Amino acid sequence: MVQTRPESRISRIRRRALAATVLAGALASALAPVAQACTRAVYLGSDGVVITGRSMDWMEDMRTNLWAFPAGMARDGAAGANTPKWVSKYGSVIASGYDVGSADGMNEKGLVANLLYLAESEYAKPNGKPALSISVWAQYVLDNFATVAEAVTALSAEPFVVVTANLPNGSGAQLHLAISDPSGDSAIFEYLGGKLVVHHGRQYQVMTNSPSYDQQLALNAYWQDIGGTVFLPGTNRAADRFARASFFIKAIPAKAAPEILSAVPDQTYANQAVASVASVMRSVSVPLGLSTPGEPNIASTLWRTVSDQKDKVYFFDSATSPNTFWVPIADLDLKVGAPVKKLDLTGGKVYGGNAAARFVPAQPFTFLPVKLD
Repeated sequence: MVQTRPESRISRIRRRALAATVLAGALASALAPVAQACTRAVYLGSDGVVITGRSMDWMEDMRTNLWAFPAGMARDGAAGANTPKWVSKYGSVIASGYDVGSADGMNEKGLVANLLYLAESEYAKPNGKPALSISVWAQYVLDNFATVAEAVTALSAEPFVVVTANLPNGSGAQLHLAISDPSGDSAIFEYLGGKLVVHHGRQYQVMTNSPSYDQQLALNAYWQDIGGTVFLPGTNRAADRFARASFFIKAIPAKAAPEILSAVPDQTYANQAVASVASVMRSVSVPLGLSTPGEPNIASTLWRTVSDQKDKVYFFDSATSPNTFWVPIADLDLKVGAPVKKLDLTGGKVYGGNAAARFVPAQPFTFLPVKLD
């Protein structure tokens, strides 16, 4: 007779985790045949510390540069004659993609905008309504709003239709937008089936890519029941990165931790929190040069940003550079009439420490225009 030992609690949890992994993977595969990359997470700490981290994963060098855009810039939506026109209320520091659009950034009020890939995006036809090129979407928010609530109210009224185009490498710009502010408020904007879908609230701290955000939340529910200290999914699929980022961003210390504080610059809680968020973003990054057979759009992490929204400092962490550097908003001249400035990152340039003084005057790039039928 073969005797079987009672299944231990850990074994039961691991069995449930494995079942959840299989089911979640099956759902993700059914909902999103090709997984995408990039992760965004918002840290809500004590003493009013709010920090947004994101990773930028892409299949090739995006030739990213940093730009300092002052307030008072005349803009338009780069989508033909019937496109919005405005003058920027707020200055911002942004990371560009191919120097044809703003992929990420923070304005002088501490509002952060992050664009991430979403293959399921489907944008409406303008049908006579004003149109805005997707390349300007994040910049429009940074230019015009100080808070998430302001942006949600304005954009939910749909004063324009976001329209998309192909990027310089031929890939479609299929994107969704996450924003956060110094109060810890967040919102996610997606276009699904031609309709704008908005998720608004402090609880929406994490966003990755496919599937649509409501399905990301459903997939993550499996892992919340299991608990990250026992088992976490470890692949580079978007659903797995969502689960890891959701656990880690809430598991890191939400207040000053003496065992960590003594090791960070100036021994400040803000620097401790920035370091913790940076470590979370590194933990959900895809190693440089890694490719996944059969899933060409799971791509390497090219860079990460960490935005300290209380102190308004923008940190940039390149996967191809040995140094992390930062840009305090207060050290940039973003007043009306100030020149546009650029920090050139292309070609393997290396910066360290406070890089605000390294920005130089430059002509602003042209946002990717959209030609309407």
